[in-house]
Amino acid sequence: MTAPIRSQHPLSAAFPAMAVEDFQALKDSIANIGVLNAITLLDGMVLDGWHRYSAAAELGMACPEMGLDPATDPRDFVLAQNKARRHVTQAQLALATTAVYDWRPHGDQRSTLNVDRAKTTAELAQIAGVHPNTITQAKAVQKRATPEVIEAVKRGDVGLPKAAAIAKLPQGQQAAALTNPAPKAQAEAIEPGASEELQPDDSGPDAEELAALAAAEAADREAMAKLLESDDALATAHAEITRLNHLNAQLQQRLNGLMNEKNEAVKQCKALQRQLDRARKGQAA
Repeated sequence: MTAPIRSQHPLSAAFPAMAVEDFQALKDSIANIGVLNAITLLDGMVLDGWHRYSAAAELGMACPEMGLDPATDPRDFVLAQNKARRHVTQAQLALATTAVYDWRPHGDQRSTLNVDRAKTTAELAQIAGVHPNTITQAKAVQKRATPEVIEAVKRGDVGLPKAAAIAKLPQGQQAAALTNPAPKAQAEAIEPGASEELQPDDSGPDAEELAALAAAEAADREAMAKLLESDDALATAHAEITRLNHLNAQLQQRLNGLMNEKNEAVKQCKALQRQLDRARKGQAA
């Protein structure tokens, strides 16, 4: 029986594609031992394991599948899977996080306190482990940038500050602007020696959007305050959750640093291996 042809779920596609050399290494591994970990499906699409599926499909090999647990939020799931398995920059992670939590199943746009409430910029920043300004830039890119600009950020070719500045341009001019220096106003916003990921940017939501966001957040805070006032146990639990969230954010930042260090170490090992391979070929000749 011929295996069904699967497409990539939009939540999976929010993350950058695997590097060519890494995909080839995965493909070589699958050719030798097959797919060891089943891919996860949602609505018939590949939610997790797209590269495993693609490699197996190119090789004409079977790929084990499993469905997502209905009790699991697919947004939380795909973010956890990709944060743990891929070496992504802060810009890529911020862009993916905003895209993931902007997604609604089957067009469901509910926004209430307890059911699928839209996450604030601060919450998204905590989830991604980045500065809130980075999330503001990511939102601007998601809302106004052309697909070419978004893909450039996902590939790591362009940083969020420049992409957010480009997103202000008419859409017909954005692709060409990718190869030009960042607009002057954006360049002036970044002081020499400062990290561009942590700089504020004026390309975020407009005044009306900011007012709407502020009103929504104020309503959420007021509702939560009333709940806490009426229930001491809930207030204690909320304080503990706040503490744990702060600790989690610190640990996530540390993890991001360790993952970056590991990535650099892997690159160095690969470079040394290539040098060793060339030396061995020279000796054999």
